[in-house]
Amino acid sequence: YIARRSGVRSAMPMFQALELCPQATVVKPDMAKYKRVSADIREIFRSATAIIEPVSLDEAYLDLADEHRTAAPTAAQALAEIARRVEQEVGITVSIGLSANKFLAKLASELEKPAGFSVIGHAEAKAFLAPLSVRKIHGVGAATARRMEAGGLDTIGKLQALSERELVAQHGKFGRRLARFVHGED
Repeated sequence: YIARRSGVRSAMPMFQALELCPQATVVKPDMAKYKRVSADIREIFRSATAIIEPVSLDEAYLDLADEHRTAAPTAAQALAEIARRVEQEVGITVSIGLSANKFLAKLASELEKPAGFSVIGHAEAKAFLAPLSVRKIHGVGAATARRMEAGGLDTIGKLQALSERELVAQHGKFGRRLARFVHGED
């Protein structure tokens, strides 16, 4: 499960942005404030589960399986309460992805930004993934994506048609992880 603060991420380095737009007003980041807000949000997370895996200041995975959830009758209800509290108490919105594993939850969290709540069920994961670009797979960077696309493997569905052995032959150790990801496993 993932909860992530909404906002715009820089698509280019600041020096490049200033070269393109020298009249821009640049607001210095306030890292101390970001860390305080992140800690406040993590406290809200702790009201739902003790098992939290921070990824960055604005992103974390929460284990909301029945045996770990401290409140709310369902994971979806716990996440809805987290979103409500973060908006009310901290003053920002979150995008939430709910799924059976981190890979799918991350994808779900990116579906409805900002302030979205998306669910990818485990049963429909493989069909959901099939039409997506290989670039959506965690760990597939630009160079790997270009190699895959050059070989005609532009969608996850095309990777699903390959065996783990074929993926390992093409991508080394990463091929094992890739074989799991393309079938919605993590």
